[in-house]
Amino acid sequence: MQIHWLAILAAAAAGFAVGGIWYGPLFGKAWAKARGLSDEQLKSGANMGMIFGTTFVLNLVAAFALDHLYNSYDAPVGLHHSLAIAAIIGIGFIATSVGVNYLFSRLPRALFLIDAGYWIVMYLVMGAIFGLMV
Repeated sequence: MQIHWLAILAAAAAGFAVGGIWYGPLFGKAWAKARGLSDEQLKSGANMGMIFGTTFVLNLVAAFALDHLYNSYDAPVGLHHSLAIAAIIGIGFIATSVGVNYLFSRLPRALFLIDAGYWIVMYLVMGAIFGLMV
């Protein structure tokens, strides 16, 4: 099995960038409101270096897992199949799991849509990178 380190690094970096855009200018204010967090709460008491660093490491783990999954096929996956697999992961596994947790936690639907949407887009972007680079 060949490990595609450059694709893994690019996918992790892209996933990190998607998060920055998603929870920043796109949905940052709506996410904070749905979470019940004020601007003051968001700015105080958080170790942002630890949060961002750990997030990037977790994105590396996710990208490595995708690479391993794509490597398990007998033939090259290609862009179409890479995106299909990423969509199945994002929608079929991640969004449904988040949805179950949010239902029992009685969290707002808006928060589910923001968070589940992020995971779907993040995995699609990662899948596109693997489909184009591997």
